[in-house]
Amino acid sequence: QVQLVESGGGLVQAGGSLRLSCQASGRINSLIAMGWFRQAPGKERDFVASITWSAATTYYTDSVKGRFIISRDNTKNSVYLQMNNLKPEDTAVYYCNTQYRDIELRPFELWGQGTMVTVSS
Repeated sequence: QVQLVESGGGLVQAGGSLRLSCQASGRINSLIAMGWFRQAPGKERDFVASITWSAATTYYTDSVKGRFIISRDNTKNSVYLQMNNLKPEDTAVYYCNTQYRDIELRPFELWGQGTMVTVSS
């Protein structure tokens, strides 16, 4: 069994910062990539940022480039999203996502439970 535990959401004023954390645990042989998606009320879930585990290559959606930074900690199987200069349009439930191989080397994808980020104007 593999789990993702997210933390770090909350309420912040526009221009403020928040840091999201997500830790994977369980029967993992290796992580392939981890990332963040978000879903605003009444909208679809959209990609925000991701990082590959071996090379730490990062990807961002255009709307967060220059404001958000994704990073990882290999020793903790954790990914972080530093969100700076937050805007009201960043308000959403943020979901952690991971692609990994289990102990039998089978590939899987897993979602976290989501953490709410609210940015007030």
